[in-house]
Amino acid sequence: MVVNAAVQSEPGGRTAAAVIELADVIRVYREADVETIALRGIDLEIAAGEFVAIMGRSGSGKSTLLQLLAGSDRPTAGRVVVDGIDLSRAEEDQRASLRGAHVGIVFQSQNLVPFLDLEENIALASELAGRPVDRAAARGILARVGLEGRESHRPAQLSGGEQQRAALAAVLVTKAPIVLADEITGELDSVNAELLLDLLAEIHDAEGMTLVVATHDPDVAGRADRLVELRDGRVVGDRRLQ
Repeated sequence: MVVNAAVQSEPGGRTAAAVIELADVIRVYREADVETIALRGIDLEIAAGEFVAIMGRSGSGKSTLLQLLAGSDRPTAGRVVVDGIDLSRAEEDQRASLRGAHVGIVFQSQNLVPFLDLEENIALASELAGRPVDRAAARGILARVGLEGRESHRPAQLSGGEQQRAALAAVLVTKAPIVLADEITGELDSVNAELLLDLLAEIHDAEGMTLVVATHDPDVAGRADRLVELRDGRVVGDRRLQ
């Protein structure tokens, strides 16, 4: 059964408006005479506070979709609206502002600055989001993701699971209401993947942010409230899990 999430019922009869809207989104990549269609007419709405898993095999369009939501790419056709900003029309400074203050991004490659220690990385993320740099808050965020005592370590001194938790901390310190995560357990063993998923679900429940996770892993998708399935650039399934 396909669920339209433009408006979701909340406790007490309230409704949550969509904060992400895609209308007939097409993304075509062209190189020389080769044309690759990554997305083929995507219609999708995600309500504030939802935890949505975007699932599909490699090449299904998951990463392309997240890049459009992050404002780091533009659709070839159609509309992408995130937190009231039409990214299909927005200038680069508007899209950069959205990434800084409204949308946090956690990638499989952690995007930590290698020559800065963890506390400095967290402080930098806060500064880039236009928020006052607070070292005490940075240490508190690191403790929250289980990295207390590692503040002075550089990324290369951490395990893969610790680096991924540090990357999540760098997003949390920005207090972005929308968080996008792309295959964040892809390089982790099963134990560290489970710990990261527990942490992500706990933080989502506590903070109430809108969380969109792209994955090919059914264990990751099973943590979400809603599962959207992609195949060959099309939505082929959309259902509630919780």
